[in-house]
Amino acid sequence: MKIHVRGDNHLDVTPALKEYLDKKFSRIARYFDAPASQEVTVTMSVTKEVHAVEAMVPLGHIMLRAEERSGDMYASIDMMMDKLEKQLDKYKHKIGQKIGHRLKVEGGRAKAQAVLTSNVVPVEEDEEFPLVRVKQFDMKPMLVPEAILQMELLGHEFFVFANAETDQTSVVYRRRDGQYGLIQSQ
Repeated sequence: MKIHVRGDNHLDVTPALKEYLDKKFSRIARYFDAPASQEVTVTMSVTKEVHAVEAMVPLGHIMLRAEERSGDMYASIDMMMDKLEKQLDKYKHKIGQKIGHRLKVEGGRAKAQAVLTSNVVPVEEDEEFPLVRVKQFDMKPMLVPEAILQMELLGHEFFVFANAETDQTSVVYRRRDGQYGLIQSQ
């Protein structure tokens, strides 16, 4: 796996941390057809003695994301890897059940041409409505079940996507009763 590691908040990522990440990510290599070509982005930071680790793994239309925080960087990595492995298991299971006919799956990895990308753009704070950041991303056409799966894998309460059935921008969201809702324009 190609692991791109960066440290935020002036954190120097040591060779020992990189080696530990390599060892941990080798654990999930079985999920991928070509683990050597799979790219992963890992961001580490320390703020007020809280060690945070975030990993982003693109899989075709799907982006897996896991983030953990603790008082120790190695413990944060371990917890993040556990979360990522659970997401991969869930993805492998669900892709086979719900949308296996739309994406070709080999070894747990979806074969798709488009990759979801996300760029974070810092924005100046407004006094009345403090806007912390703006995210920009490419919206690839997908079906509602794919959008719900993406939302679940990211751990978000909603997900904006280009609806492949209607060619419109739509939003899926998790309702308070645990069901899902869809917002689309008329």
